[in-house]
Amino acid sequence: MIGRPIKAGDALRKKLARLGLVTEDDLLLHLPLRYEDETRLTPVARSFCGEPVLLEVEVRHCEIQMAPRRQLVAHAFDASGDISLRFLNFYPSQQALLTPGARLRVFGEVRGSFWGLEMVHPRCQSVTAETPLAQTLTPVYPTTAGLTSGALAKLVQRALEGNDLADTLPESIRSRYQLPGFARSLRFLHHPAAGTDIAALQERHHPAWRRLKFDEALAQQMSLRRAFLARRQQGAPVLQGDGALAQALLAVLPFALTGAQQRAVAEIAADLAQPYPMQRLLQGDVGAGKTIVAALAACQAMAAGWQVAFMAPTEILAEQHYQKLASWLVPLGVRLAWLSGSLSSKAKRAQQEAAAADAQLIVGTHALIQAGVDYARLGLVIIDEQHRFGVAQRLALRSKGNNPHQLMMSATPIPRTLAMSYYADLDVTVLDELPPGRTPVKTRLVADNRRPDVVAFVEKMVTEGRQAYWVCPLIEESEALQLQTAEDTCAQLTADLPHLRVGLVHGRLKPDAKQAVMGEFAAGELDVLVATTVIEVGVDVPNASVMVIEHAERFGLSQLHQLRGRVGRGAHESSCVLLYAGPLGEIARQRLKIIFEHTDGFEIARQDLRLRGPGEFIGARQSGVPLLRYVDLEADAELVEAARDCVDEMLSGHPAASAAHLQRWLGQREELLKS
Repeated sequence: MIGRPIKAGDALRKKLARLGLVTEDDLLLHLPLRYEDETRLTPVARSFCGEPVLLEVEVRHCEIQMAPRRQLVAHAFDASGDISLRFLNFYPSQQALLTPGARLRVFGEVRGSFWGLEMVHPRCQSVTAETPLAQTLTPVYPTTAGLTSGALAKLVQRALEGNDLADTLPESIRSRYQLPGFARSLRFLHHPAAGTDIAALQERHHPAWRRLKFDEALAQQMSLRRAFLARRQQGAPVLQGDGALAQALLAVLPFALTGAQQRAVAEIAADLAQPYPMQRLLQGDVGAGKTIVAALAACQAMAAGWQVAFMAPTEILAEQHYQKLASWLVPLGVRLAWLSGSLSSKAKRAQQEAAAADAQLIVGTHALIQAGVDYARLGLVIIDEQHRFGVAQRLALRSKGNNPHQLMMSATPIPRTLAMSYYADLDVTVLDELPPGRTPVKTRLVADNRRPDVVAFVEKMVTEGRQAYWVCPLIEESEALQLQTAEDTCAQLTADLPHLRVGLVHGRLKPDAKQAVMGEFAAGELDVLVATTVIEVGVDVPNASVMVIEHAERFGLSQLHQLRGRVGRGAHESSCVLLYAGPLGEIARQRLKIIFEHTDGFEIARQDLRLRGPGEFIGARQSGVPLLRYVDLEADAELVEAARDCVDEMLSGHPAASAAHLQRWLGQREELLKS
């Protein structure tokens, strides 16, 4: 089923396409950004500065003024007072409209000037005493260059008149959630009745908005559910195993699994034993112990005779995973392979041959999905920090095997509302319990002018036997941002703390050099590690108890939380010092307040979602999931939940209505859901 294309010329179609408007359904659902009230006239004397109003005036005089710049100024009046109409850019047609004696209706924002009240660039219409007022509020639509809101309004009106606007929700669902009809709601939102509360309408609190938002959430939920069910129809290897390898690993671990880890292991084990591909997201706060859960899943797959590919977004993180997994599994007889872009051609060929032959666990970066990398029997794919990989990259790794199971991990906790909407096609496991021994981290906000105090604090901690990270956002000098650089900071700290061992690591170091510096720090051969955000995830040095973050106001909440999670991994009290440079913008101030007041990653993620919205938050995954235009995940959580509860009822009980609903809201975009 394909929606009716918009009837327009090529040039207009290109402009509409920039707004995502291809079919008449797209036009119908292109709802106004705001509204203007042209249903009532306001006398000039009763108009207030800063208030948009409709006036009916007569032009007394019009002239082109040359100072301070060329502009057209008309002096007009009504029975209550005078007002100036000012046009900084104007055309001959406007000048002709503003002739003395002309009767006009002008709409715009009134403001005060040295000469009295004025409107700048008002919308003008020539009228007579019999010209009727508008009966509904005037919609103002989101537009693009070369396309006015008025032109869009005419196209929308044509679509409203040319479509039957059939309701795709059965009466049982409408009455259950007290939802008004679709046609009535849509027509109202495009043309609200005179007297409607504009503020409530623009804040999307009206019942008509509730109906449209429910429909949008339902379309997304149905689309994700269909993708989930479609994957259930695909075959996948049954990874049963005898449990011996997993038990052997548990027996040699120096710690016991938390209750949350045990639940996660059980859920994943049940998935792997099914004949359809697992698609599970394992999420947990920093230090929740996701790696051991993934390792036990790998044991189950390997014990069943299948290979496991473990992919991480950066070489430093992939290398850390490789070292940790090797220390656990090589003594148990597991054969590992390592693949990264930095390997020499000869070493890379040897590892590729191992992957295609007898390696059981292959760990690496994007190199795992490159051409020429083949696997003998790939049964399980584990992807760490999954939001950093795009749909195409995940598909490429999946295509390397025969529909392997997928376990995706994220150390960025996903708020419940986001998981309920954008991740509804995945099974989600949450590690909501930290292993014992993690010490709380004290967060301190320190202005940049108190830097000497921070240096002294670092010196004191190192003297007591601890180590410290000092994180900077840039490597080289930037005149635009004027940020302290990692290289300068390293040189300055070396000078300020001559008796301490200071090292530097950043993304432009060669992998061997980077790993050498990290190794020295982990071994206690460096006291202070100056770094860029390459240490954001995966680095685990229990003796490091101080984290200093330069220009903390420049980092996102997720990054700040991840960096703070690099300390507090040992028995000693840990501190995270957020150095900031003023003056702070409002968003930066809010971010620092949130990270200072909260340590729970899920609450921080919820606040982050409130500040940024879902687009950035879901990262590369957004290219495969329909984004919500009108639903606010925080304010409309109950609507999303209600829509989710109706999905199976719609798909199984009303298949024709479901198809029409998906076509109306998603059109061909539903085909993106392939990840």
